[in-house]
Order: sequence, then C-alpha cells, then structure tokens
Amino acid sequence: MKDKGKLVIWPAYIDKAKSRSRGRIISRKTSINEPTIKEIGLAAEKLGLNPETEPDKAYPKSWWESKGRVLIDNTAPKTILSRKISSTIKEMRGK
Repeated sequence: MKDKGKLVIWPAYIDKAKSRSRGRIISRKTSINEPTIKEIGLAAEKLGLNPETEPDKAYPKSWWESKGRVLIDNTAPKTILSRKISSTIKEMRGK
C-alpha cells in the first residue's frame, strides 16, 4: 500500500463552511474558508510533513466534487496536524 505511514488530509477537514457531519474535524474557530489542496500542500511543506497532492481524488462524503487530497507524514494525530495546517494557512493568507 503506497499510503503506508501517511495521513490523508481532505479540504473538508478544515473547511469552515462544512458541518461536522459533512466532514469537518476541527472547530469552526480554528478552521478556514474554502481551503485548496495547493494551500494545504504549501502549509504542510512549511511544517515539514512531506506532502503529496492528489488533485483527482474526491472526498467520499461529497463524491461529486473532485477537490483532491493531500497525503502527509503520520507524525501526530490527524486533528492536531489539521489544526496546525489550518493555522499555517491563516498566516499565509494574512500576508
């Protein structure tokens, strides 16, 4: 399996517009509006998580939207890494 030792980060995990039942895994306060896989990839790169972007993938709960996903190193729980990625994107957007 090529994903061994990797975590999948879908844009829905950190999207403020999504509900928990639609896939968001972090609080609304720490999430961001309309994250892209490019932003997630850049944030993961800054955090040293060796990201691999897969733009042709679709999140299973919204299979009709092909927004892609990012594979990152499994160094901590997914929620903690998602919060770090989200805060890094906020910093990048603030500049």
